[in-house]
Amino acid sequence: MKKVAVIFSMALAFLLSGNVASAYGKYGPDSAECLKYLSFYQDHFKVKNYRDALPNWRKAFKYCPPTANQTMLINGTVLMRQEINKNRKNAELREAQVDTLMMLHDIRMENYPKMRNKALENKTLDMIQFRNTDKKALYEICKESIAANGVATKPGIYVNYMNSSVENYQAGALEIDQVIADYELCMKNLDAVLAKNPEDNNAATIRSAVENLFVSSRVASCENLLAIFTPKYQADPDNLDLLGKIATMMRSTQDCTDNDLYVAAVTKLYKANPSYSTAYGLYRLFSSKGDVASANRYLDEAIAFDESDDEMDAQYYYESAVFNHKNGNRAKAYASVLKCLALDHDGDVTAKSYMLAGSIWGSASCKGGNEIESRAPFWVAVDYMQKAAAADAALAPEANKLAAQYRQYFPEKSEAFMYNLTDGDRYTVNCNGMSATTTVRTQTK
Repeated sequence: MKKVAVIFSMALAFLLSGNVASAYGKYGPDSAECLKYLSFYQDHFKVKNYRDALPNWRKAFKYCPPTANQTMLINGTVLMRQEINKNRKNAELREAQVDTLMMLHDIRMENYPKMRNKALENKTLDMIQFRNTDKKALYEICKESIAANGVATKPGIYVNYMNSSVENYQAGALEIDQVIADYELCMKNLDAVLAKNPEDNNAATIRSAVENLFVSSRVASCENLLAIFTPKYQADPDNLDLLGKIATMMRSTQDCTDNDLYVAAVTKLYKANPSYSTAYGLYRLFSSKGDVASANRYLDEAIAFDESDDEMDAQYYYESAVFNHKNGNRAKAYASVLKCLALDHDGDVTAKSYMLAGSIWGSASCKGGNEIESRAPFWVAVDYMQKAAAADAALAPEANKLAAQYRQYFPEKSEAFMYNLTDGDRYTVNCNGMSATTTVRTQTK
């Protein structure tokens, strides 16, 4: 108890000494003692002899006014942290030392305004480490520190800010609107840091942690977001800032993109600021909703942007081919796969595209026509399966298997003869908007 009382009396004396210093100069009325103990403690501190530095620092702390030496305050926080860690088992003494540590930050903020933001940040970090059970106080100081330091805030503060925000909401101390605003602020600042330095792995890790914390907390359920943002959207449907918030929040919330509000928000954002990536995102959105026409429109628009290069467009065309084949639109699927093959200079999707083209022709059902015209698509299907097998050994077994199945539907020699066709003749196949030139082949027995 005596040691605790000494710490508090020293703190009080130091706070009062600020007024006296102005009358007696920088080092106060006991300038000789102040300078002596400043020198004594610094000699020990420089060589990290904190045990001997501490009693001399306490004397300097007693005799020197706060404006005597800022370094004394900073070094004092180092010494206090040492003592706090050393006295973990003595709860009463430890708390008194934490009080002293916080007071040192406050004194520095008050007397060195140019360093206020840095001192506030240090106080925040010490609160996180030594006094994190008071979630309301922790939330407030994290909020104040982020407001003061902006994008220069230490990334670790954001995690504690978000965590305390969620916990205060769960305790009924915060409204959900504020929690969402806190999350948006964290993400905005961290995104700004990463935009300036994409290689900042620490910021990237913290960003993921903040996002995961917010999502896993389920504070912003889709039901809550709809309840919050629907009236705001109805009141101001062209507010781009609001639309951005709606899109970001719903995208980061589980199962919250299949609703009219999200669709309206992302569509309006695209119209206001079109880009190939946003168009592609809309394609994914509408394809998941089964809106084939809208999905195709936005994917075509993504491809049309100059910013998307040939390789990216090749990937987009491949997706278009797969999507339209699944939805029975074989003519567009085949047209897309041909464009993909023309643009895939590096061969990333060439083999898959050949195999897809073979599947498109193998599943084609040509209306009307004679016996040869109805079987001719299988010639084209086998052509593409052979190309797929040659382009990628990994796909060869499946491609060869499908080719063997398609050969079963080749016409007999006699059937071909009836139409004046023999093996090896060139033949152009036209089927439901698709066209390809192939070679006549008949059944072999």
